Amino acid sequence: MAHGFLKKIFEVFDAHETAIDMITTSEIAISLTIDDTKNLDAILKNLKAYGEITVETEHTIICVVGEGLIEDKNTAKLFEVLQEIPVRMISYGGSINNVSLLVATENKVATLRALHSKLFTRENHSAIA
Repeated sequence: MAHGFLKKIFEVFDAHETAIDMITTSEIAISLTIDDTKNLDAILKNLKAYGEITVETEHTIICVVGEGLIEDKNTAKLFEVLQEIPVRMISYGGSINNVSLLVATENKVATLRALHSKLFTRENHSAIA
């Protein structure tokens, strides 16, 4: 059922006028995020026809934005500060100017503080730029 599978999944979200914010795929799984959950029950009912569904809540998307961020070889250093924070999903490459991270909402403040420290404190600024 690989051919056309993603199309069918997207059609379910389209039918319920629900935008997908982040998505990652593999041969056997799709992980995605939505912001608007008002139609979630109907979406889940439709998706069950295509496989097993797991819903996780209380997650936050954090975006790091900067001109040419993806092309900068030092961007990988951002992930050094996240060693203690479980990152659920990474979107790296949808745009050359942004990296998006999905973390549990309980880790949002710690993630933001760690990134801020790496990006905006004087002693670390030259390590990224």
